[in-house]
Amino acid sequence: MLDYAGLEALAAVVREGSFERAARRLHVTSSAVSQRIKQLEERVGQVLILRGTPCTGTEAGRRLCLHVEQVALLENELRRSNPDLLPDSHIPTLKLAVNADSLSTWFMEAMADFTAGSNELLDLRIDDQDHTAQRLREGEVIGAITATGTTIAGCNTWPLGTMRYVAAASPGFVERHFANGVTPASLAHAPIMTYDRKDRLQDNWMHMHGLSAPRAAPPRHFIPSNYGYVRACEVGMGWGMHPTVLIEDQLRRGTLVALDENKPLDVPMYWAHPRSAQVTLERLTSCVMAAAKRWLEPV
Repeated sequence: MLDYAGLEALAAVVREGSFERAARRLHVTSSAVSQRIKQLEERVGQVLILRGTPCTGTEAGRRLCLHVEQVALLENELRRSNPDLLPDSHIPTLKLAVNADSLSTWFMEAMADFTAGSNELLDLRIDDQDHTAQRLREGEVIGAITATGTTIAGCNTWPLGTMRYVAAASPGFVERHFANGVTPASLAHAPIMTYDRKDRLQDNWMHMHGLSAPRAAPPRHFIPSNYGYVRACEVGMGWGMHPTVLIEDQLRRGTLVALDENKPLDVPMYWAHPRSAQVTLERLTSCVMAAAKRWLEPV
């Protein structure tokens, strides 16, 4: 049987990023934390912590941290139904990966529904929807909103619906750059708004609709903020892909206009988590599915 004092120390170091902060969180000395992890590493026969600034978990270490999270969730459920059994159990924190567009729209509602009926805490990792699944594969998170519909080893995946995107810019920007139409030639020179280096939505849209100019490298702005991204398009810095549910007001007021409203980009979204966590995450899964049904387009 695993040493849960060692697992608690491991999870604290990975969460806090250092032995010193983990020790303060656990109310013990740094040497005690180090000794517990050393004994755990000897027991499992693997290195679990990569010492550095910050300290990070190895793949095996991250897997054990997820195991600790699941145990904490089970204990929390037991405490709710039998408060006298585990009076001193700590409140569990769930690490989830989600893309910024989902967080800015429908996923906030799922989190509100979940936290309203529980005491669990959430720790969100923001990443591109095409990369959140990797965080799940590596054991960094216990659940993920992802655009990956392919099988993720050891995980259950549920289709949620599609998030519809529209290419949009300010009326002035459209007049300056697309007076003669939205064509491969005009797009090759019009500045693109890009969320970060992983953001491929604009390129995917151009490729899907045959609007990519061969060997073209359009100029790009990088703004890793949903609010900043929308505002940058509103003030005429560039064009970009926006979730329709996020810019309904701007489209209605005319501060943003679609480059071609007949050419949307539909991105399928999925909810995934380790198969071993299905029971402990059942209520969170229900909240995610319900919110997605209210916000996303049907598959």
